[in-house]
Amino acid sequence: MNFDLQSQSKGRLIYKASGILTLLNMTSNTPNTKRWIIPPRITPEADSELSKFPPVLRQILFNRGYATDADARAYLNAKPSANTDPYQMTGMSAAVERIQCAIKNNEPIAVYGDYDVDGVTATALLVEALKYLNADVRGYIPNRFEEGYGLNNNALDELQADGVKLVITVDCGIRSPGEAHHARTIGLDLIISDHHHPDGENLPPALAVINPKQHRDVYPDKDLAGVGIAYKIAEALFSLQPFDNAQDKPSAFSLDSLLDLVALGTVADLAPLVGENRVLVRRGLKQMRQTTRQGLFSLAAVSELALAKVNAGHIGFMLGPRLNAAGRLKEALAAFELLTTTNVSKAGELAQLLDMQNRERQRITRDMQKKAEEIAMSDDPHAYLLFAAHEDFNSGVVGLAASRLTDTYYRPAIVASKGVDETRGSCRSIPEFHITDALDQCADLLVRHGGHAAAAGFTVKNENLSALVERLKAIAKEKLSHEDLRPTVTADAEVSLVDIRPDLYEKCLRFLEPTGYGNREASFVARGVKVKSSRTVGADAKHLKLALEDENKFSHDAIGFKLGHWHNNLPPRVDILFTYETNEYNGRMSYQLNLKDIRAAT
Repeated sequence: MNFDLQSQSKGRLIYKASGILTLLNMTSNTPNTKRWIIPPRITPEADSELSKFPPVLRQILFNRGYATDADARAYLNAKPSANTDPYQMTGMSAAVERIQCAIKNNEPIAVYGDYDVDGVTATALLVEALKYLNADVRGYIPNRFEEGYGLNNNALDELQADGVKLVITVDCGIRSPGEAHHARTIGLDLIISDHHHPDGENLPPALAVINPKQHRDVYPDKDLAGVGIAYKIAEALFSLQPFDNAQDKPSAFSLDSLLDLVALGTVADLAPLVGENRVLVRRGLKQMRQTTRQGLFSLAAVSELALAKVNAGHIGFMLGPRLNAAGRLKEALAAFELLTTTNVSKAGELAQLLDMQNRERQRITRDMQKKAEEIAMSDDPHAYLLFAAHEDFNSGVVGLAASRLTDTYYRPAIVASKGVDETRGSCRSIPEFHITDALDQCADLLVRHGGHAAAAGFTVKNENLSALVERLKAIAKEKLSHEDLRPTVTADAEVSLVDIRPDLYEKCLRFLEPTGYGNREASFVARGVKVKSSRTVGADAKHLKLALEDENKFSHDAIGFKLGHWHNNLPPRVDILFTYETNEYNGRMSYQLNLKDIRAAT
């Protein structure tokens, strides 16, 4: 449905931010102190250009860089750009030509993925697309514990021995030049599709390399997830005529049927929800709500989720973790089979298995995070990079423990599983520190490494571990010693709580979906809000439940996750930074403030 607000009420949201960047609450440098940022108020020119939208939405659009009516409508409608031809990607033509040849000659093809949700969904997507084209295709996902991340020579040897002639990687391979050379020596044709950062111009010697981040690639959107690039390969294949090998006419297979997988992988991998990702995920969520994929029905059932109302948040916090659990604790084939099976009983069994594995993963993560924190703090509590390694750490969960350390201390963190000869580490970082660039500076010490700005992984020989940690900490100190290292929360405007009503969500905020990484929810600051009641909820009283009152004596329900510590010290009036959202409980729909931070009223 197209977005049109011309006939809607314009409301009267009150803006108190000045025309300069407003920084609030910067009086303390304790770990729990966050910086509140309110961007500059909309310019008169943009305000006039966006006059057909309600005032609050104008400010939100302006904050996100949409200052013209046309750009705003394209964003709100998630309108695809005209410049998304997959053949713009370097290597796409060569890859499609080789895939067509393999299909025509009935050559066995292996789609080689990664064991996270992005890799599993990318593998499932390309296998389904190629099967429709009558390809002899199979999926291959390495075992995290026995084979490690990415391509490995033993797997390539096994595939070649099984008669495979063509291997297509998804979500991996860009940092595997040695393995690519091995594939060539044993007679395997290799197509690498990946979205991780390449190692400069040192690309693997494959038949084709598809990665919009590679040097001189002209594809305009560099932020596609691995599953997004797999979708572009399918899109390129299905753009060709005639479909001599297809099971039916092209119209019998809709690329839209693959978009549920794109949404799952893109959101779970924290690819930014802007540009083409935003378009694909919005379409993918629509597909999920009407999916015929049996595995999704079963996964939603064990997650107690109604697929008809699924959003990006449900993927991030409910579906994604369960799909990831398989690869973290054992092997990801269960997740792959769940997404591709048409058997109702099998789908139910696999979904139950993933749910149980996710519960076990949560327990292991809690224990590991506690131990990792003890190690990191005893080693060097003032370090600019936190590090913890132990022989008992599960290598499938170290990334989650590292993420918890980063969230708690706002420092880049590494948690590693130490083996007999090698240590495998997982890194999480903060916006001020590009962790993969830091690992690049340590390449001479590493067996392999790769990742993004905020997350990465590596393998290091144990004899080089201490030198690696020392160098990384030195790099972090040099980069971060002059930074104000506190988490930042951004609000779109300072408002009166009087103006926060259900029609604000229905007429404005819901059109921002899908929101998440790279396209944050709209958030606001309200000052001097009266606290009517307060209580803690959840395990260990971690969360805070409030009733807040505005100037008109109207009561607002509010929830503050992980803010339960405020309960015993809550002043009668507070300043709050919050989002406004729907809340469904026991079939009843209501609206609530989701508190991101609280301060005593100033």
